[in-house]
Amino acid sequence: MSRINTNINSMQAIRSFGKNNADLATRLQRLSTGLRINTGKDAPAGLIASETLRSEIQGITQAIDNTNRANNVINTAEGALSEVNALLLEIQSLTIEAANTGALSRAEIEANQLQLDQILNSINRIANTTQFAGIKLLDGSLDYTTSGVTSTAIDIVTINSAKLPDNGFTTVSVEVTASAQLGAVTYSGGAVTGPVTIEVAGVDGSEQISLASGATASNIVAAVNQLVAATGVSATVDAGNVVFNTTSFGSESFVTVRTVSGSFSTDVTTDNGEDAGVNINGAAADVKGNVASLRTSSLELSLTLDRAFAQSSSSTDFAINGGGAKFQIGSEVNRNGQINIGIQGIATTRLGDNVVGYISSLRNGGENSLVGGNTLQAQKILKAAISQVATLRGRLGAIQKNVLETNVNSLGVTLENVTASESAIRDADFAKETAALTRAQILTQANTSVLSQANTTPQNVLSLLR
Repeated sequence: MSRINTNINSMQAIRSFGKNNADLATRLQRLSTGLRINTGKDAPAGLIASETLRSEIQGITQAIDNTNRANNVINTAEGALSEVNALLLEIQSLTIEAANTGALSRAEIEANQLQLDQILNSINRIANTTQFAGIKLLDGSLDYTTSGVTSTAIDIVTINSAKLPDNGFTTVSVEVTASAQLGAVTYSGGAVTGPVTIEVAGVDGSEQISLASGATASNIVAAVNQLVAATGVSATVDAGNVVFNTTSFGSESFVTVRTVSGSFSTDVTTDNGEDAGVNINGAAADVKGNVASLRTSSLELSLTLDRAFAQSSSSTDFAINGGGAKFQIGSEVNRNGQINIGIQGIATTRLGDNVVGYISSLRNGGENSLVGGNTLQAQKILKAAISQVATLRGRLGAIQKNVLETNVNSLGVTLENVTASESAIRDADFAKETAALTRAQILTQANTSVLSQANTTPQNVLSLLR
């Protein structure tokens, strides 16, 4: 070639040099960052996919942190509840000891009462001071709030879980479809002929009752009702007949009247009650006596129906307005990624219920104090309180084991797989990139040499001027 104004060889070398130099820069960037995709132009589709996966990774990582924090909250509550449970067992021991009045002096019972009062103070202290990150856990502030509960229809409302709309409420509809029944045994024999001894038995125990000759229906009723707390059976006069009734509803409640000696015939000797039929929000509830429970993914609650309401065919509504503890344990903010827990207060005014009473009534001066001598009722209250705390501990433990721990395990596996997918798309393959770097370096060096030679080629025309 003898033209010098345009050096095609040099232009070709420059183009190749620029291409190889850009490739070298790309390899250096990937090796220095460890990423195959550093900008959108590297792989537009890959960038979109990897950013989506990165978002999922961040969500999963935070969900694991949230779940572990929720587990710590429940651990804190569980530790306090365990101590309260031990204190309740100590109260039970004191109550049983105080009932041994034949062997205990008044001073010893008063000493027991003093100890019991201190235990009640400790329970209140635990309820009011147990907290996590400034959130009180056991004072009732994490219980659900309700409105519109009709006291003549529902005696006790216990809400364990409810998923509420943001800044909204949910309505609970309760319908009695079948009446609850008491167990009943009828005696229609009139006045007792000759001395008679009968045994009356119920869910709380059995007692023998001796009746004198000529004892009337009223006499029989009075004798039976003196032992209601010991048997769980009461008696009434109905059209001159004596009706022995269970004090509680349900198929698990029973009344048995058996003649031990003498003549005392009844229509039946044993009868069981019947559970009510109840629908909650249109779904059939699990019912024991007059206690209806429902457990769904969005609502878990237990209702103790008023006795009159449980024996009617009526309905009632109330609203759950707020409260509870909401834990975000999913990687996305939606209802499926959240769990809601209601934690009832455990102060002495809340342990027990408004049917049997509360353990605060065991305090000195209370109607069920040890020095007052009403240990039978005190025992029933303690039984309810111990069951309440044990149930709460069991429910929280089930959430830890079956929800939180399994959620962490599941999210851990998901995190591994999503991270691996994101890495396959975005991370640089160092073996491949170092090989490409070596190739780009050699080509760049060769291009530099060739460009130098291409630039000197036009000088050859100078020989034509000699």
